[in-house]
Amino acid sequence: MPASLLLDLTHTSHTHARTGVQRVARSLAFALGDRGRPIAYDPYFMGWRDLDDWERTNLAGEATPADRGARWPLRARWRGRLRRLVAGRRGEDPFAGATGLVVPEIFSNQVAAALGGLRRSVRGPRVALFYDAIALRLPELTPARTVARFPSYLQELLAFDGIAAISEDSRQTLIEYWRSLGIGETPPVTAITLGVDAAPFGGAAASPSSGRSTSGSPSKSADVMPTVLCVAAVEARKNHLALLEACDGLWARGLRFELRVIGMPLPQTGRPALDRIAALQQAGRPLRYDGHVDEAALAEAYRQCAFTVYPSLLEGFGLPVIESLSHGRPCICSAQGALGEVARGGGCLALPSVDAVSLAAAIEHLLADRPARSALGAVALTRKFKTWSDYARELEAWMPTLSRRPAAV
Repeated sequence: MPASLLLDLTHTSHTHARTGVQRVARSLAFALGDRGRPIAYDPYFMGWRDLDDWERTNLAGEATPADRGARWPLRARWRGRLRRLVAGRRGEDPFAGATGLVVPEIFSNQVAAALGGLRRSVRGPRVALFYDAIALRLPELTPARTVARFPSYLQELLAFDGIAAISEDSRQTLIEYWRSLGIGETPPVTAITLGVDAAPFGGAAASPSSGRSTSGSPSKSADVMPTVLCVAAVEARKNHLALLEACDGLWARGLRFELRVIGMPLPQTGRPALDRIAALQQAGRPLRYDGHVDEAALAEAYRQCAFTVYPSLLEGFGLPVIESLSHGRPCICSAQGALGEVARGGGCLALPSVDAVSLAAAIEHLLADRPARSALGAVALTRKFKTWSDYARELEAWMPTLSRRPAAV
């Protein structure tokens, strides 16, 4: 008998992208294991179904993504249409009586329309994860289609029995948005912060003072050419342009370090940053851009760097910050909003502003003051981070406390 806690992975099971939402959805699926039942809305079947083997393979795969979009191979499209013919004869509801539903994705209009019927099939609590309202707070730095879709999405969240926000800042943002619309009856919203594995991606943590991993394998010597690492999709709100300006100014003054950027290119809003990266590389600056990398390469990049910079203007949480800290690597980031929540635990150099001048000063400080850098790294290694298994258990423990909302029926 398959597990009856349904997990909607409609988009994640059809994309190789590993941006924040996909990382959360995949990590939650693996943490739940046999306790969860991954499902997807199939537009060719015109209904919900369990994942096929190829979709499960996508969840664990390391293929390089072309973009964030979902892909449905021709064979899957025809299979969906055939299923529709067979299911029409049977008239069965395979999810009737399911004990719960978790939606960890930012769902589309099409999925939103299909969720109503699925929620009616589920007898237990129906919850959605909420990441952020960046599309409303920074619309000028967000793809136009996302901005246009977002108000409807925030209204559709009202149909769930509960909302699990990924930070207290996100929780407050959602509550205040609903309040601004004069909505009185809303589902409970709780903050359940995200997890990270204690030894991320199976890698060994690194010693912040020695520059070597605890497994004994050497990393790049910070005395020769320290590497400053930035892990973030290249899009406007991640603020790469300010980071690149800061580093170029430091290089012009003779500071020796490599800037390594890892992150999926998103040209729709990130084109200026991508062009600037290319121009700096053409000029001979020590700048490495890897684009998307697999999990093993990402873990190794964290181990090899001296510290990280996450220059994002606004986040719902900031997974790269805690990933850096869990490797014992200090992180320069914003002190505002959800990033400030993460930074307050220690190990970060948190800035009131992440403009180019502030970033340059912070980078120069950590490059020049190795004892300060080591002290931050030591604090980072003392922090106790929630694992993804912890996250899944906390979510599962919260769900039975929810009452079924009439609006969600």
